[in-house]
Amino acid sequence: MSARVLDGVAIGKAIREEVAAEVARLSGTGGKPGLAAVLVGEDPASAVYVRSKGKACEEAGMHSVTLRLPAETSETELLATVDRLNADPAIHGILVQLPLPKHINSEKVLQRIDPGKDVDGFHPVNVGKLVTGDKTAFRPATPYGVQQMLIRSGVETKGAHAVIVGRSNIVGKPMANLLIQQGPGGDATVTVCH
Repeated sequence: MSARVLDGVAIGKAIREEVAAEVARLSGTGGKPGLAAVLVGEDPASAVYVRSKGKACEEAGMHSVTLRLPAETSETELLATVDRLNADPAIHGILVQLPLPKHINSEKVLQRIDPGKDVDGFHPVNVGKLVTGDKTAFRPATPYGVQQMLIRSGVETKGAHAVIVGRSNIVGKPMANLLIQQGPGGDATVTVCH
């Protein structure tokens, strides 16, 4: 078996074009999708990630809001911010950037996000939908992006043995769940190493 490099740049460009076309279609019917990203603290890597998400939204024609909160923001204040975003009809997706400062319970915050606005797919409702194969689940971006790269590159996963290094809730576990689902990009036998 030989290794093959997948062209993530070309695939990413194609996906961005598809998203922009869908945003234009939705905007034409009076509904412009909106994403709110919440960043607590000054972690440089998190700031870069959130900035890139905002830029991608703007390029696709979406409404994008970034809420930058100081590191000393209390858990109560962050939960109230999530509640406001849940209730905001102009916001269709909420992304709370992890990691959060140590004094904030990340699980509590993620569970507070309306599952219908949980674009990261971290709410227990979306995790459950992913595990049961419900196609309406929001899927975590990195594993879903990897799955799309495999599908769009013509990599056959059916019957393949996939090895995933790491069991994080953000990448490892969702990746395993995507690869065992029935259909394109799935039907694999998965081993998770940790």
